[in-house]
Amino acid sequence: MRKMLIASLLPGLASLALAAPPKPLTVPSADGVPIAYEVHGQGNPALVLVHGWSCDRSYWKEQVADLSAQYQLVLIDLAGHGESGMGRKDYTMAAFGADVAAVVDSLGLKGVVLVGHSMGADVVVEAAKLLRGKVAGLVWIDQYSTLENPRGSAADIEAFVAKIRKDYRGATNAFARGMFRAEADPKVVDWVAKDMSSAPPPVALSALANTLWNAPNVPPALAELKLPVVTINSDSDPTDHESLGKHGVKAFVIPDSDHFMQLDDAARFNRSLVSVIKGLVK
Repeated sequence: MRKMLIASLLPGLASLALAAPPKPLTVPSADGVPIAYEVHGQGNPALVLVHGWSCDRSYWKEQVADLSAQYQLVLIDLAGHGESGMGRKDYTMAAFGADVAAVVDSLGLKGVVLVGHSMGADVVVEAAKLLRGKVAGLVWIDQYSTLENPRGSAADIEAFVAKIRKDYRGATNAFARGMFRAEADPKVVDWVAKDMSSAPPPVALSALANTLWNAPNVPPALAELKLPVVTINSDSDPTDHESLGKHGVKAFVIPDSDHFMQLDDAARFNRSLVSVIKGLVK
């Protein structure tokens, strides 16, 4: 009887094993913090996908099957996120950039496109500084609709960070939900809001302040790097093409989309990203 029961369960157990997320590889960042990452597919260029604030590499789960058929994909958990280590006093964009560079160097990649969602856009700029000669271009996902004072005044930034600090879980849950369209899949909205609001507050608050204050550093970094940059933006906020163009950034706007377009409208986002990649790497 026991053998029959085990035999009957084997197919289900096998499917569960197949559905389990892959065990990540790890590499130490410049400061020794272990950085978790996973690799899918083959092809050139390699696409290094960097998540946003209080997220992790699972936010790219809808891209793996589609994009790994054409490209090698590298999904990274930044320090303090997902399965990567913690222990930093300050979670800066430069330190996150070193996380990305450590993974790229460990894999021996020489022709990469760095793709950063939200805060990840700031991170890939910093990573590119450490990966001279290895980066074919940068793709931002819905972080900058303008490069002229994009975060408002210092008082605006301080007030927003103070609001999140006062009630991290509640304020972050509301903030995450506010980044979706009314028509968004409620299951996706609930998952993102719950996940982001469950992030470690010390990590989240440090990273939030650092990404908000980082905006003035981006234009001079782009001028120094001289790399092609494309941003794929939601139409939830108007994109200032002129402002971005002054700094060499081409903007591609997806209509009727939201901040988490790679999850909520994955098929359309994937087509758009492939189109942008092909334009960057000819």
